[in-house]
Amino acid sequence: MGTSVEEVIILGSGPAGLTAALYAARANLHPLLIEGTEAGGQLVLTTMVENYPGFPDGLLGPELISRMRQQAERFGVRFFKGDVTTLDLGGRPLSLTVDNDVCHTRALIIATGASANLLGLESERALLGHGVSTCATCDGFFFRDQHVAIVGGGDSAVEEAIFLTRFAAKVTLIHRRDKLRASKIMQERIFTNPKIECLWNRRIVEILDPAQGKVTGITTRVVGSTSLETVACDGVFIAIGHSPNTKLLSGQLELDERGYIVTHHGTMTSVPGVFAAGDVQDHVYKQAVTAAGSGCMAALDAEKYLECP
Repeated sequence: MGTSVEEVIILGSGPAGLTAALYAARANLHPLLIEGTEAGGQLVLTTMVENYPGFPDGLLGPELISRMRQQAERFGVRFFKGDVTTLDLGGRPLSLTVDNDVCHTRALIIATGASANLLGLESERALLGHGVSTCATCDGFFFRDQHVAIVGGGDSAVEEAIFLTRFAAKVTLIHRRDKLRASKIMQERIFTNPKIECLWNRRIVEILDPAQGKVTGITTRVVGSTSLETVACDGVFIAIGHSPNTKLLSGQLELDERGYIVTHHGTMTSVPGVFAAGDVQDHVYKQAVTAAGSGCMAALDAEKYLECP
């Protein structure tokens, strides 16, 4: 990466990071994008994307990321594959270590995203994008008139369960406790919806069937018991929260109680010259198009910052 001071470095290679890189490159900021060893963000785990503007027939998540990357490369974005191991946002220029390389930059755009919390099952990982999803808004359409299961007990899980009833014939909510954590009004909505069934005190121990390459059902266990029950279904949605990828930022940037970066006046953070875009600072919308939009904002904010003497 060299010893010179970069104008702007971008962390993250999902839609937020790639869009930020594109805009920064077109502004002649010669951005360096650190893409991480798991490049592409959550979109690379998504099969068909049908809600991204400009693609009326839809396209695969990895293909959308590939096209974004090609577009960024066309304008001269430089890519470095590696993980940031340390950050120092207290000095000027800002410094970071990527694997064993130290680099410096005048401005930094953090677009490291958030990772969906998963159950930790091998079958879950094998079927992710093939019937297992972490986004009802993204994938609910594909389960029209089918039976889906959703795991979780908070407001997000209940909201997604209700959303899924727009498409699915039946939604089974699996919760490990005997009552929901969701707000009272959300609970009322789920209990009065004839399409939604709740299974209490259950844990999913297996998602069927990786051998077929699709979801055919789930095996659940009653909490505190060894008894197992298989429930046939066509899809499984995991709604047990997300964790922002901000581990290295604790104590250096203002984070909210969930660990998301706090932004103000667009994409500015608590440290001048550091900007944040995408799911790392957004726990509300969590869509590819909103991530891309905030990536554009971050690049424009960084450009304006760098223009100041």
